[in-house]
Amino acid sequence: MAIQDGLMPGDSLVDLELETMISQQLVGRGITDQRVLAAFRKVPRKAFVPDYLHQKTYLDVELPIGLGQTISPPYIAARMLQELQLPPGGGRVLEVGTGSGFQTALLSTMVDKVVTIEIAPELSARARKLLVDDLGLGNVEFHVGDGFHGWSEAAPFDGIVVNAAAEEEPPWPLVGQLREGARLVIPIGERGAELHVVRRNDFDEEVVVHTLGAFAGRFAMLKGEAEDY
Repeated sequence: MAIQDGLMPGDSLVDLELETMISQQLVGRGITDQRVLAAFRKVPRKAFVPDYLHQKTYLDVELPIGLGQTISPPYIAARMLQELQLPPGGGRVLEVGTGSGFQTALLSTMVDKVVTIEIAPELSARARKLLVDDLGLGNVEFHVGDGFHGWSEAAPFDGIVVNAAAEEEPPWPLVGQLREGARLVIPIGERGAELHVVRRNDFDEEVVVHTLGAFAGRFAMLKGEAEDY
């Protein structure tokens, strides 16, 4: 992976605010995947938060990032990544909804390749500059478009995470782009009230849907062609 040697300086002092957040908001609420916790220690969350909100970087709230969009609370991102149950040693993941690029950066520490799609060109360009030019990530592929249809050119994926809510069920094109045994993690319902996990059982596209209930996320609804499925 391109960022094995770090986004955060190896000799940096312990960030007490970060460690408190990890202890209380993540570990204290059931985040046990050590790769997810390590990613939060490696990716500088403040780089994705507007300067005037830096004092709120680690709070359990969503924060505005401009263009009417927000960065999710730390726990939301951590929970979604943990539910992916990514294979050890790498793999390729599709992210629908680049947003600020924070979750993209977290994923980039955990897998060999991240393919990320964002419907808003301005957000995609801003995330690309931050992740590639400023943080030096080399394993992220950016695309602008409606993520409902995924990115078949790079399929199959070892995991797919969607940062927007579907109305009733996961989009069928995304399920079809999962590698056998891989998972799709997606909020379902108005504003993403529940988190659903779909596991690809075999190549005839049989799936298992897990309703985790009371996820209490706050997501924009999928747009574009996703509204018509």
